[in-house]
Amino acid sequence: MAQKSKILIIGGTGYIGKSIVEASAKAGHPTFALVRESTVFHHVKGKLVKNFKDLGVNLVHGDINDHESLLKAIKQVDVVFSTLGHHHIGDQHKVIAAIKEAGNVKRYFPSEFGNDVDRSHAVDPVKSAYRTKAQIRRAIEAEGIPHTYVSCNFFAGYFLPTLVQLEVTAPPRDKVTILGDGNKKAIFNKEDDIATYAIRAVDDPRTLNKILYIRTPKNTYTMNELVALWEKKIGKSLEKIYVPEDQILKNIQESPFSTQVMLSINHSVFVKGDQTNFDIDPSFGVEATELYPDVNYTTVEEYLDQFV
Repeated sequence: MAQKSKILIIGGTGYIGKSIVEASAKAGHPTFALVRESTVFHHVKGKLVKNFKDLGVNLVHGDINDHESLLKAIKQVDVVFSTLGHHHIGDQHKVIAAIKEAGNVKRYFPSEFGNDVDRSHAVDPVKSAYRTKAQIRRAIEAEGIPHTYVSCNFFAGYFLPTLVQLEVTAPPRDKVTILGDGNKKAIFNKEDDIATYAIRAVDDPRTLNKILYIRTPKNTYTMNELVALWEKKIGKSLEKIYVPEDQILKNIQESPFSTQVMLSINHSVFVKGDQTNFDIDPSFGVEATELYPDVNYTTVEEYLDQFV
C-alpha cells in the first residue's frame, strides 16, 4: 500500500474545516491543523483543538498572515486544504504564494465547498463572492499548482433544519415559502459526508486538476419534493406560498445584507437550477458517488427524522 499523504488543513476550526480535520485523521492520514496560538485558549475553539489532539492531529502554530509560519507548515505536508470562511476567500492568494515557494505540495484543495462558481447564474451579492472564488481558481491554474475543487452543493446543516426557510429555527408545520415553481433540483449533503468524499479524493489520480462534484442521488430534491417528504413525515399538509422570480429579485434588493446573501444563493439554486442544470463532462469534472460507491452517506430522509 502506498503511504497516505500528509494533509494540512488551514481554517480547521471553522464550519466545514473541523469535519475535514476529523475525516483526515480517521482515514489514517498524518493530519496537521494550522491554528493560531490564541485559538487553544478560546472557549469554543479550544474544545475543538483538544478534540483534534485526541484524534492524533498535529497542531501547527501559525497564521495565513504570517508568511514564514505558513511556509513552514506547508513544507511539512503533501496536501493542503483551505477551509477559510467566505470573508477570507481572497486571502488564499497568500496560501498560493506559499505553496508555490514551498514547491513540495502534490495537491491543493481551495476554499470551495458549495456551488460550482464557474457554472453559476447567481446575482449579487453572491455573484461577487463567486467571482472571488473563480479568481482563486484562475490563480491556482496560472501557477500550475495541482488541485481539486470540491463542489459539494448545499450543506445539509445549513438548509435542512429550516427546510430552506429564512428567519426560522425549525422546519415549518403550517406554511412554507417556495421560490420559483419549486421544480429545480438541489442537493443537500451532510458535512461529515462531504469531508469523507473530499479526503477520499486526496490520493486519487482521477480527481487531479478536476472538480469533484458531490451529487448524491438520494439527496437530490426539488423544493416541491422536499416539502412533500416533510409533509409525509409530520402527517400534515402545509400551505404553500410560491414566489415568482421578479419578486425574489425585488426582495434581494430590499433586504438586509445577510438576507440578501441567503436569498441570492437560493435564487441561484431553486430558480436557475445551478446545482443540477449541467452535465459533468470528464474534461473538467468527476462525480463522488460514482468514484466511491462504498461510502454510506446520510440521506435527506434520514436527516429530517431528527426534527419530526
